Amino acid sequence: MNASVPPAPLSSDPEVAALLAEEIERQRTTLQLIASENFTSPAVLAASASVLTNKYAEGYPGRRYYGGNVHADRVEDLARTRACALFGAEHANVQPHAGASANLAAYLALVEPGDTILAMRLDQGGHLTHGSPVSITGKTYRFVAYGVTPAAEDGSGERIDLDQVRDLARTERPRVIVAGTTAYTRIIDPRPFREIADEVGAYFLFDAAHPAGLIAGGVHPSPVGVADVVTFTTHKTLRGPRGGAILCRSELAKQIDAAVFPGLQGGPLEHVIAAKAVAFAEAARPAFRDYAAAVVRNAAALAHALDAQGFRLVAGGTENHTVLVDLRSFDAELTGKVAQEVLDRAGITCNRNQIPDDPRSPFVTSGLRLGSAAETTAGMGEAEMALVGELIARVLRHRDDDAVVAEVREQVRTLCGKFDPYPLPLPGDPRAVRR
Repeated sequence: MNASVPPAPLSSDPEVAALLAEEIERQRTTLQLIASENFTSPAVLAASASVLTNKYAEGYPGRRYYGGNVHADRVEDLARTRACALFGAEHANVQPHAGASANLAAYLALVEPGDTILAMRLDQGGHLTHGSPVSITGKTYRFVAYGVTPAAEDGSGERIDLDQVRDLARTERPRVIVAGTTAYTRIIDPRPFREIADEVGAYFLFDAAHPAGLIAGGVHPSPVGVADVVTFTTHKTLRGPRGGAILCRSELAKQIDAAVFPGLQGGPLEHVIAAKAVAFAEAARPAFRDYAAAVVRNAAALAHALDAQGFRLVAGGTENHTVLVDLRSFDAELTGKVAQEVLDRAGITCNRNQIPDDPRSPFVTSGLRLGSAAETTAGMGEAEMALVGELIARVLRHRDDDAVVAEVREQVRTLCGKFDPYPLPLPGDPRAVRR
């Protein structure tokens, strides 16, 4: 390869280039309604693809185990400083490769193997790293699980059962209490958890993987300064690269840093850390607050449209970016697995999800999880979300009619054409014209 003449992206690997081009086309022509996904900015994409991927940087700025890290140190310091400023935190670790890594590092820093941790059950809205028996967290620590209140006809149920949290904390005396969810549609107030943790002498960990961008945008209460440790992902509502981060009080900084490296990870992904720095700067701009507010409005509009079509909304609606629907009220025979697959054929991307007390397995489910973050980034508003709700209902009512599914697919293509998340060609984009 002639280093003085950079090749066109992936010109030497047409197979991978073709697959990436197809994925760009998929993202541009289908609706992205997975609550844990978003469209990053071109600046985030560029940083992710930068030459920092070439650099080994085990350790932390000023304390590396390799030479040549003068620029990597400055990038990571910039990311840490921006994260602290954005969330008002005393310390930030931006090295975790994912939210799961961040959670495991937090546990490693705060408790010993076999210690008791109180967290939310997976089938009630929690995450795998909140103690699922198939996760390393459930194999390493003793988890006790809380859930949500029973469903109520007026929609007031299916909220985190704080009485249960308090009772379990008093009985089990956990070393850590975890708040945070992966499929929960209501605001989580960190203050009651803090009070319970203080009562039993536990650390309080807030997993902000999903609402991090909403917290940065001022539409969800911030756990920073309330919780001892806050973990989050950078790629959901925060709209950054795929990765994780940890915020904590200054007195826990050494424990957290040692848990991430050398406790769990080797060399950090400095190209991704550069992209995190870009995302933190973007989230600090006034326009991001408008974006976060629009995400919440759009989720509410989608929920209202689905409710009008006969779907039951878990917890009676939404206050964040997520809508969780119980399909049984719409069609008792329809499973989440079937719904996800037929919606995929219609160009509507979402994921099946268990609902509280779901009689079906996590591979089948009785529910769907939908999110508004990505299409809000693309520019859609409440009117478009209302239309999306109607399209979802139409596909699922006529799921055995290929003609209807194909017709909706074309409607989706037309709608997405008006809200292209990447109107300018990206590297590898089939729209790019060689000159």
